[in-house]
Amino acid sequence: MYIDKEKIQNVNVEDEMKQAYLDYAMSTIMGRALPDVRDGLKPVQRRILYGMQELGLRYNKPTRKSVKVVGEVMGNYHPHGDAAIYDALARLTQPFTYNVPLLDGQGNFGSIDGDRPAAARYTEVRLARISEYILQDLDKETVDFRPNFDNSTKEPVVMPTLVPNLLLNGSAGIAVGMATEIPSHNLNELIEGLKLLIDNPDTDTKALMGVINGPDFPTSGVIVGRKGIYDVYTTGRGKILIRGKIIKEVNSKGKVSLVITEIPYKENKTKLIESIVELIKNGKLDGVRDLRDETDRNGIRIVLELKSKEDHDAEIISNNLFKRTRLESSYSMIFLALVNGIPKTMGLKTILGHFIEHRKEVVTRRTKYLLRKAEERAHILEGLKIALANIDEVVDIIKKADDVNEARSKLMERFLLSAIQAQAILDMRLQKITSLEVRKLEEEYLELIKKIAYYKSVLNSESLVLQIIKEELDEFGSKFNIPRKTQIIDKVKELNDLDLIQEEDMIITITNRGFIKRVPESVYKTQRRGGKGLSALSTIDDDFVRKLFLASNHDMLLMFTNKGRVYALNTLDIPERSRTARGSSVANILTLEKDEYLCDYIPVKGFNEDEFLIFATRRGVIKKTRLSDYANINKRGLIAINIRDDDHLVSVINAKNGQSVMLYTKKALAIRVNIDTIREQGRATQGVKGVTLGKDDYVISAEGISDHDTILFISEKGFSKRTKAAEFKIQNRGGKGLIAMKLTPKTGRLAGALVVSDGDDLFGITQKGQIVRVKLEEIKIQGRSTMGVKFISLHDDDLLRDISRCMER
Repeated sequence: MYIDKEKIQNVNVEDEMKQAYLDYAMSTIMGRALPDVRDGLKPVQRRILYGMQELGLRYNKPTRKSVKVVGEVMGNYHPHGDAAIYDALARLTQPFTYNVPLLDGQGNFGSIDGDRPAAARYTEVRLARISEYILQDLDKETVDFRPNFDNSTKEPVVMPTLVPNLLLNGSAGIAVGMATEIPSHNLNELIEGLKLLIDNPDTDTKALMGVINGPDFPTSGVIVGRKGIYDVYTTGRGKILIRGKIIKEVNSKGKVSLVITEIPYKENKTKLIESIVELIKNGKLDGVRDLRDETDRNGIRIVLELKSKEDHDAEIISNNLFKRTRLESSYSMIFLALVNGIPKTMGLKTILGHFIEHRKEVVTRRTKYLLRKAEERAHILEGLKIALANIDEVVDIIKKADDVNEARSKLMERFLLSAIQAQAILDMRLQKITSLEVRKLEEEYLELIKKIAYYKSVLNSESLVLQIIKEELDEFGSKFNIPRKTQIIDKVKELNDLDLIQEEDMIITITNRGFIKRVPESVYKTQRRGGKGLSALSTIDDDFVRKLFLASNHDMLLMFTNKGRVYALNTLDIPERSRTARGSSVANILTLEKDEYLCDYIPVKGFNEDEFLIFATRRGVIKKTRLSDYANINKRGLIAINIRDDDHLVSVINAKNGQSVMLYTKKALAIRVNIDTIREQGRATQGVKGVTLGKDDYVISAEGISDHDTILFISEKGFSKRTKAAEFKIQNRGGKGLIAMKLTPKTGRLAGALVVSDGDDLFGITQKGQIVRVKLEEIKIQGRSTMGVKFISLHDDDLLRDISRCMER
């Protein structure tokens, strides 16, 4: 092969690659990926619309095969792959992609489920009605045209659009080193915003947001918060949170369903349903009986049939759908478009300003075109008027002329006409010389004179141009009165883990060696009084259950230790284990000192100033401190009460002034003290004497009570009774107390006491981990000096350790 070495150029590979990549980047930016700020169209979209107009596919004409349009566009204007053209064409028909689709399609053009459009040979298409307003006045020299790729025809550089399409339908594209993501907006709001900016060019973004509320997506949904909208409207960049919409339905049989009727923009419905199915399979979306997709041409309808009729259950499931699926998603916006061929990031006001400037140019160029045409026609009519006024002479000149050229010349010479006027006279039909036609010509001429004057006044007055723009926007808007689809709300509750979990009572057990766990209370079925119970955990030989209590899995717990420290812990932070499991070490959750263990807890919803914590120690010391003093607890805990070396904390209650507190001792004595008589102290203090203890006696617990309460007492060997609180009179702090339960070797010492209410279920746990659940109604109300009845049957080497109650929800 012959190579002409004289034509070989030595170039630097790096420089050549840079130039080639730059050429590619500019081609992508200007010719493929980014829209023009004026008409909001990318080149392929503009060429599709223009090509369809050239084919005569108006909105009121029959549709044609899409493949015909693709061939026309590819052959004349867009020399790229037919697949790319058809993909762009299909998107222009999709009501879930465009707020107001620019094309009217017939056939399968894809779906919100992510289905691909049918082949171009099967689908048909025509221009949508709104596209008429994008192409309007294209034949009036309103925009520049340029040669197509092979110089065989011309195409418009930009459309003379009356539609603020960039913001109406938005745009998305990825170029080289940049991307655009412009959301769609409501047409009526855009028109009002444009009119506001025309009337007052100094209008700021906040004022514009008074009429343009924010994006309006074709798939509706709910936008949460306005900060992201304000950010993108001022800087051109911002992020918003979009939610779908869930409604609650109850059928005639009382069955409750949650129905998803709207999903966030650009989310795939099929993938959303698949993610919901996955949650149900994994047990993360309990309470759903059935899931159906009932979507049809009337809109999205994803039905979740619930097992429960409770409003709270429906709320929990809704929260999970928002938190764990794409029913709530963030949407990043970048207002990037081409301005004079250069990509620029702009705010709302700038984009609207460019559109107004474009409309000013279109109206001005159209007016110049109409003025020229009117003047040309008036010029011809002036010649015709002269001819009609001298019709006999004109006819005589024409009859005597040898040919057309001679006739034209003589007419021009005789009546001082232009060649155009003379030719118009020669072309005039004889019917024009009738009196009726003469009057029509005169009326047409007078009307043209008025139009010429008007066109000139428009060209000499910017205010008139702006007035025309406003009037045309109003007329256009009246034909497309489209209501807002997307709701905008200021905020929603920020979901945490508790909002995603069905509220449920949990049994929490703590052993002497520091093992803790939680088990749903539903695991333990109610037994008759005197039953043996179920094994609640496996303990090793030298371990035993120290504490049992019930708490909601939504509670925050203040956990108190025997050494007077307090920790804050959510119930959910306690490991959930099986009924017979030993549990996890407290050391994995809390940082406890040597010989320190958890002795009591308080569930709290808030730290109110009028609430107090009442502390009771083994040696009978009590202390009153405001609950709000414990609002800020770090991971290492706080000192809740100073404890002497020979003492330890046994009980903490939450109470208010006006109530009373009851202290119970191991020998079944109880003292009731008015809280008002206990001096308020700070956090790191020791407290005051609450009860005088007998030999070998000590405080085992304390409770806040009132006269109408009923107190349950239970002994170490499983005897229990209920006694009215009113039988315990209020005493001075420091007294010995009253007998609360008759103790014998058969009953053993007092194991616990607590306030109960009708409808409660009682839980008792033994040292060896047996739990029994009994209905409160099975335990009789008796006087103070009685021993009660059998609550649980125990083995000889086992003792009842603690009790708790499950309240009716």
